[in-house]
Amino acid sequence: NCTQATEFNLAGFTEDPATQVTLFLLFLLTYLVTILGNLGMITLIRASPLLHSPMYYFLGNLAFVNLCTSTIITPRILVGVLLGKKGMAYAGCMAQVFTFGLFLATECFLLATMAYDRYVAVCHPLLYVLVMSPERCSRLVAGSYLLGLANGVGQTISMSSLFFCSSSSIHLFFCDISLLISLSTSDTTLSLVILRTASSLLGVPSMLVVLVSYVAIISTILSISSAEGKCKAFSTCASHLTTVSTFYGALIFMYLIPRSDTSRGGDKWAAVLYTVVTPMLNPLIYSLRNQEVKEAWRRLRKIK
Repeated sequence: NCTQATEFNLAGFTEDPATQVTLFLLFLLTYLVTILGNLGMITLIRASPLLHSPMYYFLGNLAFVNLCTSTIITPRILVGVLLGKKGMAYAGCMAQVFTFGLFLATECFLLATMAYDRYVAVCHPLLYVLVMSPERCSRLVAGSYLLGLANGVGQTISMSSLFFCSSSSIHLFFCDISLLISLSTSDTTLSLVILRTASSLLGVPSMLVVLVSYVAIISTILSISSAEGKCKAFSTCASHLTTVSTFYGALIFMYLIPRSDTSRGGDKWAAVLYTVVTPMLNPLIYSLRNQEVKEAWRRLRKIK
């Protein structure tokens, strides 16, 4: 006996006014760094001929996806922290489920594609130009976006079949489909099937590609006789490995580790890690650890 929800109540981080101000400034700074870092990376990759290679083509698309993911989530956090507005309209929640599902899956496949790119570069360097041709790179990126679109559509269909009471509260700062399914008062069989199928067909293969690629990469690096050769080979993968570890580590903690409802306090901060922090860190990791990016930046500054 309840009416269909027209909005959802999103949990905040704290009720303490002083802490809210600190969180607002912290999230605002994080968002600004994310915008500047990812836009800067995209601009640098497009402007510098030194970075016109498959690796940076994928990185440019990853920066775009990070930019979109952060924009879907962080402004809503800022409004909630600053104004104390915790409600989100049902239509807004549907839109967030679709767009977040799209870009989350796209990022998974882009990271898998980048892992495959590094595998070919380290394990089969003589075939790299042939294997990672511009046409194949374009197809891999287009496939990542199409699979992300399929995930977004599937999650939206999953949510549209659910019924929620008007008092529904989500214990996160965004509309997460797994929590929405648990809150629904209707039959969730179809929604669970769609969610588990999407996780199995989209998430697991991308993680396996990353895992298998890096097992082969590490094996090849260890077989290199010179220490200088090992260092050079590992340096080409270090930035991507750092990004993958942060992203998948947070996702595994959030969705794959079983725990009771009373022990889910860390979910909110794990979600902050992969929705807010990781999009900010990615351009910093690649710019601070990558000599080619540093050299491209120096050349661009000299031209100006």
